[in-house]
Amino acid sequence: MLENKVCIVTGAASGIGLAIAQSFAKDGAKVVMADISEEKLKEEAEKIGGAYFKTDLSKRQDCRALVDFALEKFSKVDILINVAGIQTVSPIEDFPEDKWDFMMNLMLTAPFLLTKYVWPSMKEQGWGRIINLNSIHGLVASEFKSAYVSAKHGLSGLTKVSGLEGAKYGITVNSICPSYVRTPLVDKQIADQAKTHGIPEEKVISDIMLQKAAVKKLLEPEDVGEVAKFLCSPTGDFITGSTFTIDCGWTAG
Repeated sequence: MLENKVCIVTGAASGIGLAIAQSFAKDGAKVVMADISEEKLKEEAEKIGGAYFKTDLSKRQDCRALVDFALEKFSKVDILINVAGIQTVSPIEDFPEDKWDFMMNLMLTAPFLLTKYVWPSMKEQGWGRIINLNSIHGLVASEFKSAYVSAKHGLSGLTKVSGLEGAKYGITVNSICPSYVRTPLVDKQIADQAKTHGIPEEKVISDIMLQKAAVKKLLEPEDVGEVAKFLCSPTGDFITGSTFTIDCGWTAG
């Protein structure tokens, strides 16, 4: 299904991005792994036979350079999976303004720019898949996460508009909205939330993170990878502009 498809995965040195890169490479894709953590990125790329590109996606020129690298190496881009992101937990009144700018650039502007830059290649070949790794926080809000929630809500809007514009060219655009996934990012959130609320970390998981979920489990990165692969399958031809939830029943109530 993915044999010889060229796939860019951002945030690919660890967590969900790494799981997706591994899964897609296993199915025959030519994976370009991008991350700011060069040593870890190189190590993981070598394990799966993927290409790697160190980049700071909060910078416009780095977004352009990543796509140029993939096009120069493989002459096309079939799949773009935007995963790179960070989390900061803070009340609005204490939230650093420069951190807000950084998070918007990384988690909303970068997916827009990368989508814009891969679009001509996908349009020319009449097929493309763009997947934005979103979050349940692209649909609902939680306190102390103003920048993260705002960026993810914006990503939901970008996904819908891009899905509408891409349909006639065979380009589908979807966002995956998981509940909490067991990743280094979530591990940091657990620690931050424990500090903010003054409670033990195990209480953060049970009483905060999973409080609204019907299925009381953290997702694994591989679970998200399988959904991404499904959206790149032939069945994915009929799914675009969607916010595809794997939220353990969070939004059902």
